[in-house]
Amino acid sequence: MRIHSSCWLASLLFAISASAQTPTANSADPYLQKFPAMMSPAPLRGLLQKGDRLAICGDSITEQKMYSRIMETYLTVCVPEMDITVRQYGWSGEKAAGFLGRMTNDCLRFKPTVATTCYGMNDHEYRAYEPRIGELYREKMSGVVESFKANGVRVLLGTAGTVGKKPSWVGDPNASIGDMNLNLANLRNIDIEIAGKAGVGFADVFWPMLTIGHSMAVKSDGAFALSGKDGVHPGWAGQVVMAYAFLHGFGLDGAIGTFTMDLVSGTASVTPGHEVISSSKGEVEIKSSRYPFCPGEGDPAKDDNIRAGTLLVPFAAELNRLTLLVKHADAPLYTVTWGEQKKIFSGGQLRRGINLAEEFLTNPFSDAFKKVDAAVFAKQQFETHQIKEVFHGGEGKADMEAAAAKTEAERAPLAAAIKAAFVPVTHHLKITAE
Repeated sequence: MRIHSSCWLASLLFAISASAQTPTANSADPYLQKFPAMMSPAPLRGLLQKGDRLAICGDSITEQKMYSRIMETYLTVCVPEMDITVRQYGWSGEKAAGFLGRMTNDCLRFKPTVATTCYGMNDHEYRAYEPRIGELYREKMSGVVESFKANGVRVLLGTAGTVGKKPSWVGDPNASIGDMNLNLANLRNIDIEIAGKAGVGFADVFWPMLTIGHSMAVKSDGAFALSGKDGVHPGWAGQVVMAYAFLHGFGLDGAIGTFTMDLVSGTASVTPGHEVISSSKGEVEIKSSRYPFCPGEGDPAKDDNIRAGTLLVPFAAELNRLTLLVKHADAPLYTVTWGEQKKIFSGGQLRRGINLAEEFLTNPFSDAFKKVDAAVFAKQQFETHQIKEVFHGGEGKADMEAAAAKTEAERAPLAAAIKAAFVPVTHHLKITAE
């Protein structure tokens, strides 16, 4: 019988991710040596607080409602005790200046307490870097940060991602992909300087997207397009890397829960967010009001699924640990049955602890997780309609306050649907010696 653990491809992808987290000027890869990479500052403690109203702001990559959806679903089910509510403000083609001009009307009216930003892609104009580009971006992005701070909003300043191939709308047809990414690298460093001067948080989207994207493109002969098929808008794998950058920037603990079973006494204990319903030797029934993040069963070799993205960064280890510890697991092998799924582990693995969220991609939380995620998507879709079509359409121009009141009444049941979908899950674990 085969003892289960992460597959060989997962190990390979994690090795890629490990080198992508810390920029250095002395990369062994000649491709990376040309990029000016300031060190990323450590996450700020206390940036995300209980009861926060989070504004996720950015351009068309944010408007895709993919990384923002991953973030909101994660915050809803994985850290429910924090009671975070979310709005996304993505706007296709937007630059920092564009958001600065609309942030009072579109965003600050809803009194966010914390915000993430993801600008720079359009600001770099899809051309080689010029000082005027950096100067304008510094001015407008600093204005966004200072406006948030003046309104009591904590900020997690995110960089743009990368360009994977020349998009059809390139600003300078003579600019190479390398030219554009060097431009974005300069804007990333400006973001670090802005964050340091303003005392706000920093989320490094660019460097992981650059290093992981380059490694995966080389290994797949270009088939794995982390930055997206059009070179700019990432698919699900790239969106996970982006979401990870922001969740990492918030400094979240990632401990979803620990279940401890004693095979001799038949007792079991769980950490907060979970409740033991019943236990006996080798079995326990648990009621959980906190979910693990459920990425699904996607192919790690493809860029179109969430599972692949979670293997490109330390998502499971840092953000998604649902640990099963088994005391007195003295037999060589055990079958662990969780819901309808079974896997075999060694006694040593169980004594040290296994991450159920990583080992069981389909699990008792999967269906409930999908319902919450669908409700999050529906709400975020409406938020795009609310801002772009109503606030900046005829209704908003005629009577902004009436338009806001009307759309808030329409949004309320969509927000309530997320809470209604997030229900406790009762599940059963069984440990059997082979």
